[in-house]
Amino acid sequence: IRTGAVQFRMLPEMFRVLKSKPEIAPDGRRAISSLQAFMISAAARIGTGNIIGVSIAISVGGPGAVFWMCVMAVVVWGASFVESTLAQLYKVRHSTGYRGGPAYYIEKGLGQRWMAVLFAVVLLITFPLVFNAVQSNTITGALANSAERFGTDTELGFSSMVGVGLVFLVGLVIFGGVRRIANTAQALIPFFAALYIVVGLFVMALNWREIPGMFVLIVESAFGIQEFAGAALGVVVIQGVRRGMFSNEAGLGSAPNAAATAAVTHPVKQGLVQ
Repeated sequence: IRTGAVQFRMLPEMFRVLKSKPEIAPDGRRAISSLQAFMISAAARIGTGNIIGVSIAISVGGPGAVFWMCVMAVVVWGASFVESTLAQLYKVRHSTGYRGGPAYYIEKGLGQRWMAVLFAVVLLITFPLVFNAVQSNTITGALANSAERFGTDTELGFSSMVGVGLVFLVGLVIFGGVRRIANTAQALIPFFAALYIVVGLFVMALNWREIPGMFVLIVESAFGIQEFAGAALGVVVIQGVRRGMFSNEAGLGSAPNAAATAAVTHPVKQGLVQ
């Protein structure tokens, strides 16, 4: 209400500001562009959160959880605008461009340094030990299952080898700094996003007769009209909201760290992009 439904009202402007070019950073090279900063945050949204998160939401909360995931996405769409705009408003300059995020605007905007430190520490614990663990475990499990189907022996440290490979590949990217992260995300994410959508549409096309019944089942389960596997309405809503947060990360406080790196002429521009 306070933003005037910015996620709908300024949608055309969002596409326009995507084309803005970044300024030159103090080290003489181009700073992170608006699009690159978006791709860094999109990398966290596309993938295991959307695949495993949705699967768990449906298995625990029933098909109705999908409805509440969509409702939450519409609401936190606006929250994403706010947190990313704030990240831009309170960002600080450094040699390769800018840095910032919730810890910065909590300290500088609210004047609560203790809360900023607490947020930063919690985020540093959450991502390496929870998010990255879930993602790497999902990748390893998927590869192990696929290998077993093709008759490959996965008993001889297969998971460990996949884990080491992931560490090596991720290390090549993140130890190259924010520019390498941004360039890698810009190269890979559009392809993965397109592939994700195409595969989803392909699966729906193969099962097109089931689509009307699917929508009916989702709506009935979402409002408790038809309970699924004994799941109460509260469980359906909670699972939808939880997995919605894991899937889109809007309002979580992680995406603004990427949003703050963008070199834009006005804070709201990056808020719209995110």
